[in-house]
Amino acid sequence: MGFKPFVTTALAIMGMAFAAQADENAKLVIDGQTMITQTKAPAFVENLDEIYSGWVFRSDETQALQLDDFDNPGFVFLDQGIDLFNTVDGSEGKSCASCHENVEDFAGLRAKMPRIKDGKLQTMEEQVNECRTTRMGAEPWKYSGSQMTAVTALISLQSRGMPVDVAVDGAAAPFWEKGKEIYYTRYGQLDLACANCHEDNYDTMIRADHLSQGQVNGFPTYRLKNAKLNSIQGRFKGCMKNVRAKPFKEGSEEFKALELYVASRGNGLSVESPSVRN
Repeated sequence: MGFKPFVTTALAIMGMAFAAQADENAKLVIDGQTMITQTKAPAFVENLDEIYSGWVFRSDETQALQLDDFDNPGFVFLDQGIDLFNTVDGSEGKSCASCHENVEDFAGLRAKMPRIKDGKLQTMEEQVNECRTTRMGAEPWKYSGSQMTAVTALISLQSRGMPVDVAVDGAAAPFWEKGKEIYYTRYGQLDLACANCHEDNYDTMIRADHLSQGQVNGFPTYRLKNAKLNSIQGRFKGCMKNVRAKPFKEGSEEFKALELYVASRGNGLSVESPSVRN
């Protein structure tokens, strides 16, 4: 399936201007490592033959920011993440580094998240806060707050270049099915589903934005729009507001299931965090 030039009436009402061709042949190479930004869609993805990283749909200037870590503005927050990782906090007198001496040991974790733990679906943010509250005796961080995104980006960086490989079967299956249902459900005054933008109309322009497939392999991601790192569920929240719907709460069962489903749609793409987007 190639890129689509058509638009729907609903998206036209929102301000769709014209179709624009993404450069599907562009190469994302960081420190000599070529990232997988285009690959065959997972077998369970019903309406796509190929999947593309959001990097493919960005302008040349935005793409270039991700080619060198010195130019990538997300790395300013990675430095904060290192400080937070080593900062003692809480009643137990521990830091993250007290248990996890080498952050490199987290290599591969982002590629598997969200995942099932003790029969429940767990996101990386929940895992961080579980460690803070139960092991450090510290207060949990805000789900999409600056402290959380800095540390989750640091952890995610250890998996950069690894293919996303989120489990969708076994114990994960009912959560995945719930996420899929949410992905195709229309919400808000604009009566739009995630699929209407990111499946039916990717590679087209809506106002000044070039619609991508909505892949989350680059999160936490630095957005030029708000000049900070953004979490996956923070982006979900923004999308729901854009269609004039009341968002689910970050960390809710709904958003966790949606994160699992959306993450799985990117199975095979490289983890890019911290990526740079509009």
